[in-house]
Parts: sequence; structure tokens; C-alpha cells
Amino acid sequence: MIRCGKDMEPLNQKSLERVVSQRALQMGSSFPCQICVVGFLCGVCLTSLFLAALTSFGTLGFGGVSFSTFSTGISSWNSNLETSNMITNGGCNFKPKEIERRLDSQRSIKLRVDDRISLLYSAWSVLLNESINGESEFLESVGLHRSNVPKAPHLENCKLSAKVNERLDNRVENESLPPWTMWKGLLDIFPFSATDEQLRYYRHEAISEGAYPPWVTGSDEENYPFTRKVQRDLWIHQHPVNCSDSSVRFLVADWERLPGFGIGAQLAGMCGLLAIAINENRVLVTNYYNRAEHHGCKGSSRSSWSCYFFPETSQECRHHAFELMGKKEAWEQGIITGKDNYSSKEIWAGRIPRVWGNPWSYLQPTTEINGSLVGYHRKMDRRWWRAQALRYLMRFQTEYTCSLLNAARQAAFGWEASKTVLATLDEEWTEDVKRKARGTEIEEYVWSNHKPWIPRPLLSMHVRMGDKACEMKVVQFEEYMGLAERIRKRFPHLNSIWLSTEMQEVIDKSRSYPHWKFYYTNVTRQEGNMTMATYEGSLGRETSTNYPLVNFLMATEADFFIGALGSTWCFLIDGMRNTGGKVMAGYLSVNKDRFW
Repeated sequence: MIRCGKDMEPLNQKSLERVVSQRALQMGSSFPCQICVVGFLCGVCLTSLFLAALTSFGTLGFGGVSFSTFSTGISSWNSNLETSNMITNGGCNFKPKEIERRLDSQRSIKLRVDDRISLLYSAWSVLLNESINGESEFLESVGLHRSNVPKAPHLENCKLSAKVNERLDNRVENESLPPWTMWKGLLDIFPFSATDEQLRYYRHEAISEGAYPPWVTGSDEENYPFTRKVQRDLWIHQHPVNCSDSSVRFLVADWERLPGFGIGAQLAGMCGLLAIAINENRVLVTNYYNRAEHHGCKGSSRSSWSCYFFPETSQECRHHAFELMGKKEAWEQGIITGKDNYSSKEIWAGRIPRVWGNPWSYLQPTTEINGSLVGYHRKMDRRWWRAQALRYLMRFQTEYTCSLLNAARQAAFGWEASKTVLATLDEEWTEDVKRKARGTEIEEYVWSNHKPWIPRPLLSMHVRMGDKACEMKVVQFEEYMGLAERIRKRFPHLNSIWLSTEMQEVIDKSRSYPHWKFYYTNVTRQEGNMTMATYEGSLGRETSTNYPLVNFLMATEADFFIGALGSTWCFLIDGMRNTGGKVMAGYLSVNKDRFW
């Protein structure tokens, strides 16, 4: 990952120090030394009076701005005044070497701070890459071990998250649903005492009555209509209690792999197949996923959707469906169907499930195109359904996907996180201070449920150009940034952008906006005209799959989003945000979908 747009550090102090040092040497051999000293002292007196006035008002604020904001600048001037006093107090009998020692000391303090930040950043990077039981050579070389490395707020415990999610994706014994209660995360496994029978009873009641799935964030008003109910019903449909029951039928389908089909098209196609499965009362079972055919996906997850996200149905149903595929009578009796049983029109533009009525008819108008909110368009039903289907298919990330996001956050935000953490420590963390391997109960069961830290507010921007011009109106990066400035006028504390694009020219242009911080993946990008298929081929299967998925998931977590609805990728990002509690964040699009 690369972060650009960061302001250059002020050079005023260093420049002044160099000037003072040089002038000191010149004054030592100059004849009118006393005259120069008198003039310099006058300036010092005036500056001192000015600083005294500022200090006397140090606790006051005007218009919401406190003078304490300028404390760094005052400290710089005070250090230079001390240096000046070293020159003037002894007449012309000053010592240049003593001045240089003082300046070197100030420089070394700053270097020590940067070294501490760099060391913590490096330690976090190493811990991300090593095995959980192995001790890194790097940590050993600097005299560190795991127990005295501060916790990284921007990194997730992927093994623990996968374990918790697996529990939430499987039925509890003798229950019809997983343990979906109003208790979040690890609170679900909080140890009860022997006297908590009443609490156990109410927890059983909550599961039996069917609390809503934990992968839906926010209230009904913050999501598309019926999102929580639809997600619950989809899970129940895709997880029959008895997969071997003769009444259970299946639709088994590979992911699209025609040349030129991007990840967005593959996801849209599978959403269509899930709609068919719902309409025909079948369990959808996904099979070969070409984008997971690489060395990063290990064991049974290779060439499978389950490399990146939890499988769409239970392992028992998958097993039984694959057994039925080898039986001729199962196909003849319609117990099992495949993608070849349906036309392209049925898959890509087929009937949207009406099980939940017509909830798309009252979508909140929170999308803006050309300065106007979109209240209605011809494909509202498909927009609503794809959002629901995609939210279900991506409901839980695997440990592998979690690790990809950890690496991305470390590369993008790790330095900032290091500075923040070190600023709060009242001890030298590199000393042999062993931290508790296990925190307090509130840390373990409550705070552990919080999402990893990212700099907020964060705007995600996906700039789609290149060969997409044959499908939609392509606009220049400057128009996207115009929309970003509009958001910042309403939210002036916004200054960070997660930039997603396949074009190198967009990255180059981002450097023309020094008042924004840009974050983006460090990957080779297109230069000139090139088809998406050719570009992905040049990156290789693993990279061309992993980095777009990281960008996609980062966009779903950002506070704001700017994109192009004419792009299927942006269309799907919008759907994930609208089923992830982000409806009221709005969506600014540079164009509309070509089918609206």
C-alpha cells in the first residue's frame, strides 16, 4: 500500500537553526560584533514580549480556535531563543561547538521519536507475517518478544474472528437457528454461573424466536427495506435442517469464467442464480471459482468461494448435492439442476423473488446524480435484490480475507496507528515490560467486538475509466474530486480518501491535491489503452483477485462513497453499503446505470 498527499514537515525551525549557526560563526570574527549583538538583543526583546502576550492568553479560544493549537510553533521559537541567548549572554565570547551540540541534541530527539514509531510499525508488520507460534528473527534481533509489543488497534485477530463467525453460521444443538441473540460477538460465549438459569432461559427463547443475523449492521432505517428479515430468511433457506431429505432440491453452478468477465460480472451472475434458486425453492450450491485457483487459497478452499467468504450453504448440503450430480435419475427428476438449465436472460434479467412483497418500491432516495436525488428508476427491484444477495454471499469473511485486509490496513494506516499508540504510553515499550496476554473481561468480551481502527471520516472513491467507455459515460478524475469537495464543505473534518482505480494517470493526478490524504494499493496500474482482461492477465490470478476485493471491502466500511453507477463494481459496492448500515451516508455518482 502507498499513502500520498501527506504534508511535508515544516522546515522553518531547521532553516532558522542553520542561519543562527552560520551567523554565530561569522560574528565571532566580525569587527562590529557589539553592534550586531545590540541589534539582535532588540529583536529578542520584542519577540519575548510577543510570546509573553501569547502565553498570557494560552487558555483562551476565539471563534472555537484555541491558541494552544500553535504550541508547536511556540516551542520552536523558544528553542531558538535559548540558542540566541547562548550567543548574546557572553558578549562576543560564545562557543560555536556548544551551539552545534545543542542543535544536534534537538535533532536526535526527533530522530529517536521517528525511530520508535518505525520500530513499532516494523514489529507489527513482522507479527502479521510470521506464524502464531514462531518467534521472529527480527524481534529477537532487537530484543523484543510478542508480550511487550503494544496491541495494534487497526489489526483484527483473524483466527478469533473466524472462530466466532463459524459459531454464528451453524445451528446450536437442538435449536433451529444459530446463536443469534441480541448479545454481540464474544458475549455469546460469556461464562454463566450456575445460578443464571433465568438468563439461560431467555437466551434460549431469543434463539428459538429467531433474532436477526449478526452480519447486518444498523437499524431498519439505515438499510434497505426488510434487510434483516431477508438475510435471516436467506440463511434458513440455504441451510435446511436435513439436507438428505427427499424434498430438498439443489441448483449447482460454477461461477462465470468467460473471457472478459470481471469479478463484478461474476457476482452479478451469481446473484441471478440465487434468485432462481429462491423462486424454484432450491438450495444454491456454488462450485468452481476460477479466481480462487492460486497458491493463496489452501486445501479444499482452492478454486472455491470459501477461500474468501463463508460458503453459501452447509457442508452437508454441498456434499449431498455433489453426490446427486453423479446420479442420472436426480437430473431427470429435477432434484438437481445446473446453470445450463437456464437461459442467459433468466440468469441476468430474470424474475426477482417476490417472497417479501415489493420492498424496492419505497427505497429511500439517497443517491445523487448531476445534483439531483434519484427517487425512481426502472431497475429498483434488481438494485434491491442484488444488494440482498451479495450481502448474504459475503456475510462472513474467511481468515484468509481477514489477513488480506490486515495487511492493507497495516501498509496504509500503520504509521499513523504507531504514532497514536506511542503517544499514549507512559513507559518505554521496548523495555522488558510484559503485557497481559489476556485482558480484563470487558476487553475480552465487549471491546473485542469493535471493528479495526481506520482514520475517520474516510471517503472511498472508485474511478473507473479505460475500456469501460464502451459501456458508460467516462468522466475525468477532476469531476470525482469536485464531488469530494462538495462533501467536505458539509463535513469539513473530512480529509482522507481511499482511492480505487486501475489507471496510473489517476494516481498521478491525485498528487495535485495536497490538502487531501490519499491511500491506495501498491499495484501496477494501466498506462494507455488496455482491456481489463489483458490488464488482469498481466497481474496474475492471485493479485488481480485479492487487491480488488480489498478495495471493495474497504469501500463498504468507508463513511462516504463516490463512484459511477454505470460500473457494475460501483453498483455492487453501493448495494453492500445499503445493507451495511450506510444508507443515510448517501452516494454521489458521476453517471447513472445504463439500464435505468
